[in-house]
Amino acid sequence: MGWSEHHPVGLIHNSPSLAYRGYTLFTTNGGNHANLVDMEGQICHRWEYHEGISYSQLLLNGNLLFRTNPPTEEESGRGLGGASGALVELDWEGNKVWEYRNPWLHHDFQRQLNGNTIVLVWEELSTEFSDTVQGGNVNEEEPEVMLGDVIIEVDSDGNTVNEWKLWQKLNVAEEVICPLHGRREWTHGNSLKLTNDNDFLVSFRTVSTIGIVSRETGEFTWKWGPGEVSHQHHATHLANGNVLLFDNGSHARGNQERSSIVEVDPETNEIAWRYLGSPLMSFYSFHISSAERQPNGNTLACEGAHGRIFEVTHSGDIVWEYINPFFAPDRSGAQANATFRAHRYGPDFTGFAGRDLDPSKYGNLNRLYS
Repeated sequence: MGWSEHHPVGLIHNSPSLAYRGYTLFTTNGGNHANLVDMEGQICHRWEYHEGISYSQLLLNGNLLFRTNPPTEEESGRGLGGASGALVELDWEGNKVWEYRNPWLHHDFQRQLNGNTIVLVWEELSTEFSDTVQGGNVNEEEPEVMLGDVIIEVDSDGNTVNEWKLWQKLNVAEEVICPLHGRREWTHGNSLKLTNDNDFLVSFRTVSTIGIVSRETGEFTWKWGPGEVSHQHHATHLANGNVLLFDNGSHARGNQERSSIVEVDPETNEIAWRYLGSPLMSFYSFHISSAERQPNGNTLACEGAHGRIFEVTHSGDIVWEYINPFFAPDRSGAQANATFRAHRYGPDFTGFAGRDLDPSKYGNLNRLYS
C-alpha cells in the first residue's frame, strides 16, 4: 500500500461504548520519543531520550523502560533487526534512573516483580555448530559464525544473575531457517514474556516457532508454529492459559501473504480465535507488530510496518483506530512511521496515580493531528 503525503494520521475512529478506555503507549522505530495518547488520540504524556526510544513499556510505578536505538559504534549488533545499545529507565519527568548496556541485547525485555530484568541477547555460536544449522539463504558477506538467542536476568546493578541459553535446547533438525532468510541468526528471537507460571514464553521469527521454556530447567515444555503461522511476533500468555500472538504471515507457504491475530490453546494446539482482515490484504505487516488482549475481551493490534494501531472485538469489529503520525528514518533512510508494538493501560493503572494526563500541555502537537 503506497501512502501519499495526504494520507490521514492520528485518530481514525473511536467507539467509546465498545472500546476499552485507557491510554495507548507507542514509539516510532528510529525515533527519539515515546508517546502516551488517550482515546481521542491526544498526547497526554511524552518521554524523549537522546539515544532514541525504539520500544518502551510502562512499569508499575509509572517509569518508562525502553530499548534505545541500534548501537552506532559497536560492531556486534549493528545492522541487525531489533538491535539496541542499551536498556534505559526514565521516571515520569524524563530523568534517567537506571540503565543497562550490552551491545548484544535485542528486541524484548521484562521487569520482574523482584526488581530484576530479563533480557533477550545474542551469543556467537561456534563455527562447528553454525555449520549444523539448516536452512536459510547463504550470503557470502555474512560472518561464518551465527548468532543464537539467550535469556539473561540482570539485577539493579546490571550484574547477570541467571542465564538460559535457548539455542542449546533447540533441535537443528526441527528448527530450520526459512529459505528466504539469511543465516546471520539462527532463530531471531523477537519476543520474551513471562507465563502465568513465571516461565518464559518466546517467539522465534526465522523458524516460525513459539515456545514455553521452564525457568527451572531451561527446557522447552511446549513448541508450536511451523505450518500454522509464519514469522510471528509478540506471543503473550492469557489468563485462560491460551497464547495470543501476531502472525505476520510473511513468506507463508501456499497462502496469500496476509497477517492475522491468533489465539492458540497450548493444551491441544487448536486455534481458539483468529482475526483476519477483509479483504485479507487490508491487514498485513511483514515484520514487527503486536497483539494485546484487553480486560474487556477486545484485542489491541499494532500493524507495525504501517504504524496502524487498532482495537478489535471478538467478532471482528474495529472499535478504535489510530495511525502513528510521527515519522523517523528507517534502515534504508526513508521516512517511516513503523511502530514495533503498542500497549494500552487502563485509567486505574497504578503508574498513573497522581500523574498529570491533561492533553492541553501538548496542544500544538494535538492540533496538528486532530
